[in-house]
Amino acid sequence: MKIAVKFRYISIALHALIWAMVLLLPYLVSSAAHGYKIGPIPGYFFSLAGLIHLFIFYFNAFFLIPRLLNRRFWWLYIICSAALILGSFQLKYHMLAWWFPEVLKDLTAYKFVFAPSVAVFIISIVYRKVVDKIRQDREQQKIKTEQLSTELKFLRSQISPHFLFNVLSNLVSLARKKSDQIEPSLIMLSELMRYMLYETQGKKVTLDKEIAYLNNYVALQRMRFGTDVEIRYHTEINALSETQLIEPMLIIPFVENAFKHGIGYQAKPVISINLSLANSELFFEAINQFDAQSNSSKDGHSGIGLANVKSRLDLLYKDKYNLKIQQTANQFHISLTLQLI
Repeated sequence: MKIAVKFRYISIALHALIWAMVLLLPYLVSSAAHGYKIGPIPGYFFSLAGLIHLFIFYFNAFFLIPRLLNRRFWWLYIICSAALILGSFQLKYHMLAWWFPEVLKDLTAYKFVFAPSVAVFIISIVYRKVVDKIRQDREQQKIKTEQLSTELKFLRSQISPHFLFNVLSNLVSLARKKSDQIEPSLIMLSELMRYMLYETQGKKVTLDKEIAYLNNYVALQRMRFGTDVEIRYHTEINALSETQLIEPMLIIPFVENAFKHGIGYQAKPVISINLSLANSELFFEAINQFDAQSNSSKDGHSGIGLANVKSRLDLLYKDKYNLKIQQTANQFHISLTLQLI
């Protein structure tokens, strides 16, 4: 809103400056010795005619065109436009006849007297069309931005409870084992929830926060499975992670998917997760063993995470990411290359 108001004030100031220059042009480019003339036109008449042109411009641009230039009243617009131009001709003629009769004797001056009315009228039409096009584009962009924001809010609200359900399932598993890791697990869960509640409401977060979130999640999984699952987790980042921004909870659905489908049906499940950052380019890879027949019995919500992250990548990183999902009879491999700038 502040930007719109500022733009309006700038526009008004610009219009005032342009018309002030037009009205004062004879006194800027001519001299008293020449009667402030511009060609055959006296300076005083030039300024008075400028006021007529000003009226034609704004009356047509802000009254006739918005109200009459449509399918219903187009004929009335033509009549009013003709009346406006002819009226300006009559007014200029009488002004010359009263105050500058010598100009009427010079036929070459007529084109400098009457033609500007037509020119200003045409310019006002072009101005109105350009302004309407800019306003229309701005409104469409605003609608697209609002739609994008609404869709992103929906996707974020969708992924949070889905993720929380999986984490709580992990804690239930630890509780059944009466594990000593319950207390540190709850502390990590509180950190995860704090991140979801307070950090993911904005547009983007720094990459180091997203990685810290990922570290906590992997640590919870290590506590849950112990030596039953071999978790190969490696991150290679640099100082850029503190300044590079990323969509929150963008990576975690891939990691969730690896744990959800990579355990329970293998004798010695192995999950490999790699993440690195180089020159503002993020590379992520998740590999897990996969049994298509056994995993077909998974719940119907297991695809929410991947579909969600694909939608967000398309919305926020279009043409700036490369996602490959490869599935064989016994392995599921996801690789993502993402340009953060």
